[in-house]
Formats: sequence, structure tokens, C-alpha cells
Amino acid sequence: MGYVVLHLDKSPGNESAMTDHIERKVIHPNVDPKRIHLNKELIPFPDGVNNRTEAIEYRIKNAGLTRQVGKNQVQVIRFMLSGTLEDMKWIQDEGKLDEWCRDNIDWLKKTYDEENVVAATLHLDEQTPHIHASIVPIVRGERRQKPQRKKPEDNQEQKPKRQYKKKNPNRPRLCCDDVMAKQKLIEYQDSYAEAMAKYGLERGVKGSEARHITLTEFYRNQAVECKNLQENIGLLLAQEEAKQQSIQELRRKEEEAKEKSRLAEQLKQKKESELKKTEENLSQVKGELKTEELKNKVADVGSNIMEGIGSLVGTSKFKRQQEEIEKLKHEKNELQADIEGLTEKISKERSEHQQETRVLKAEIVKINDWLPDVPTLIKWGEYCERIGFSKNQARDIIGMKPLRFTGELYSNEHSKRFKANDMEIRLERGTESQGSFRLLVDRIGLTQWFKQKYREFQEAIGVNVKQTQENVKNKGIRR
Repeated sequence: MGYVVLHLDKSPGNESAMTDHIERKVIHPNVDPKRIHLNKELIPFPDGVNNRTEAIEYRIKNAGLTRQVGKNQVQVIRFMLSGTLEDMKWIQDEGKLDEWCRDNIDWLKKTYDEENVVAATLHLDEQTPHIHASIVPIVRGERRQKPQRKKPEDNQEQKPKRQYKKKNPNRPRLCCDDVMAKQKLIEYQDSYAEAMAKYGLERGVKGSEARHITLTEFYRNQAVECKNLQENIGLLLAQEEAKQQSIQELRRKEEEAKEKSRLAEQLKQKKESELKKTEENLSQVKGELKTEELKNKVADVGSNIMEGIGSLVGTSKFKRQQEEIEKLKHEKNELQADIEGLTEKISKERSEHQQETRVLKAEIVKINDWLPDVPTLIKWGEYCERIGFSKNQARDIIGMKPLRFTGELYSNEHSKRFKANDMEIRLERGTESQGSFRLLVDRIGLTQWFKQKYREFQEAIGVNVKQTQENVKNKGIRR
């Protein structure tokens, strides 16, 4: 009997990267591209909504929220639902996968409100079948109150506190803390296990110290556990690719934050300019009202001038200017608060990016120290892709696995492609120096094979090879 897998992860940032991963616009090394077509969308999107990111925005926009959503506020909770590998394979082989998906969706809708379940995708292109679900934490009811410690002075008589009008407790709120409360997380694990019991899955051990690990951590642990170089070459390449994608995502977020900060600064300067101009106009109007000349005219001319002054001071134009000034001041304060928030966020993300970069560099140094052949093998893998091998074929070659190949290989020396028909491709260690390798085609060095093929081509078109060919010593390919 296996265990259920229910992992929750709150996300306050941009969801575009996760959407690209779930919808396979970005392919990670643990994904089998040949099985991507088996993946299924389990929740239909509303009209006009094209993807998961838009579905999250649509739900928030149409939830009837009365408060503005903060920039750092958690807008979606990511769910990953699955089970032990052997049990999920059994569910799939027994033809119960569709029923398992329906039960998962029913549990999500019952637990978190059907309208909050905005997206769910079944992935069958990885080792274990699993569902990625997205829940927008819209809740109703009274806010959770933190328990307060009783102070000694509480026993003494105190003045009654001022009573404020309570807000409607049933109004919708975006509140991740209510959904992710510790006791509720325990209840989720219990109720999910009950829903999955029919498939032979049970709840994990309560209080277990086991934790979910990231994709990068998974590849690193797998590489450390492997003792054979040929076995962990693929894992190391996958780990390196996952790290590069992580770095690129951090850089993208940093650029987005900088762009938002720049636009906010431009808007702030524009509003300040408008505010200054309005204040100058207001000062001019007030100055005219206070001049002695205007007072004398009021006394001498009488009602006509009074009506004119009344139209200047009491009219809606003056009031509108005052209202606009207050509005601009309010907008300025909001912009300043936004700028401070963006500055803090940029600083935090830059610090996290620098820390992540240091960690990745340290890991790369370890890889180079523990497995000094890896950089050379990576270059050989890139070379294999350039001359005509697929990515998977190149991975097998640098993993020291013999490969049967039919296709065309490109020779940069001859600027020509040569056909290979069911030939054995193999990479072996060279004898010239430590850490050198040779690529063989039917046990012939690749350079020599290219020369033979070129000689055959010359003879086929009537060129006298013995007279025109230079006697060049084959030095092999050195990477």
C-alpha cells in the first residue's frame, strides 16, 4: 500500500514561468518529449481565457473583491497531487486514471470552492503520473484572530474600547493565510488520503521530517548517489540545464522589477510636475483675492464685482482645483509607497539572485573537482549535435554507450554532409593524453571516416585522387 502525495506551494510572484512549465512551453530534462501529447487539461478555461496565468487573473478580477490586491500578495496556491510511483503505475495500467483524475478534481472543488479551482493539468510525460492544480485563495467569513496573551493589567478595570462598525464577514477576501493555516494543512492531508483510499493510497506519517525537494536538488542528489561516470553523465547535464533555467528566470524577474521601477519613477515625476503646476495656479488665484486693489473694487463697485469674485472663489472651478490637488497628493503618496515596495523587492530579488549564483558556482566547482571529465564530455555532446546527432543520441554517445546510426553527418573540413547507413558510433578514451576522447564510426576515427567518404565522392565525380590529394597525417579531433 503506497502513500498519497499532496504538495502545496504559495506563489506571490509572476506565474508566467510556472505556466510555461506546466503547459510545456519550456521542456525540462525529466520530461519525455515523445509523451507530451498524452497530457490533459482537466479544468476548462472561461471564454476569452487562453492559459493558466490568465485564468488566475480572471478569477481575481471577477471575485467581487472590495480591496485592491497588493503587489506582494499571494494570488495563487500551486498544488501537486500524485502517489507512490508503483501505485500510480498500477492505477494507470488498470485503466483507472480517468476516475482518479475526477476524484482529485472533486476533492479540490469540495475543499477550496469550485470557482477557486482555476486550472488543473494531468502530466503523463514524466516518470510518475501527477496533477498540477492552481487554486486562487478567495475566502469568506471572519478573519483568523491571533491568540493574545493575557496581561496582568487586564484584570484591572479598563475604559471600554471604542466600538467600530464591523465589515460584512461574508464579503470575499483574497487571503492565503486562511487557506494555508497549519491546522488546515493537516486537515487537507487527512481528507485527501480518505478520498484516495479506494486506490490503495494512504496518508503519510504525521510529523514526518520528509520534505519536498526542488528539481535542481533532485538532480544533485541523484548525481552524488551515482558511482559510475557513465550512469550520472545524463543526470549532471540535466542538473546543469535546470540550474541555467533557474538563473535565467531570476534574471528575467530582476529585469521586470527594474522596468516597473523605471515606469513608476516616470509616473511619479509626471504627477509631481502636474501637482506643482496646479499649486502655482492655486497660489496665483489666492494672491489675486488678497490684493488690496481687489478689496477696494469690491467696496466701490458693489454687487457686480462681488458676483465676479463669487464666481472666482465659490465656483466649482476653485473647488475642483482643491479636489484635484488632494487627489494628486494621494496619488503621489501611493506612488511613493509603490516605489518603496518595488525598491525593497528589487533588493531582495537581487540578493537572492546573488546567493543562488554563488551556490550554483560552488556546485559547478565541485562537479569539476569530483568529475573532471564532465566539461570535456559536455563539449563533445555539443559537437555531436552540430554534426548531425539528435540531443538524445548525443547524450548516449557521451555516456559511452554504443549507438547504431543511420543518417547524415556534416564535415566542417569538407563543408559537406556524408551518409551513414546503420553504423556503430562510439566515444572512447584516447591514448594521447589524460582526459582525451576519440569519436569512432565503425571503429574508425571520425576524421579518417570523413576523409574516406570525401575520397569516394571525388572518385564518383571522376577526380584522380592520387594526383590531387595531399598526404595529410590524421591528427584526430581534439576538443
